[in-house]
Amino acid sequence: MAKVIAKLKIPVSILREDKRFVAYTPALDLSTSGKNYREVKERFSEIVNIFFEELIKKNTLEEVLQNLGWKKVQSRWEPPIVIVQESETIQIMV
Repeated sequence: MAKVIAKLKIPVSILREDKRFVAYTPALDLSTSGKNYREVKERFSEIVNIFFEELIKKNTLEEVLQNLGWKKVQSRWEPPIVIVQESETIQIMV
């Protein structure tokens, strides 16, 4: 049985692309997809766990998190803060 070593709160965006759902977090630069909302949430949780398992196994946790903009506050890691997520209208000149 796996034990919980940390609880993290990270931003995630869930988008719909045609018939698929895509979950993306800029805090880890990770994404995954699923057939529905429930599946994409489950897959997102799985991929984040695999990501951290590999970092711990390779002893690169601190290096990778720092490169992604995370800060170590006392003994815990905090992800970069998303200030805003909005849509921009952009004109492309051809």
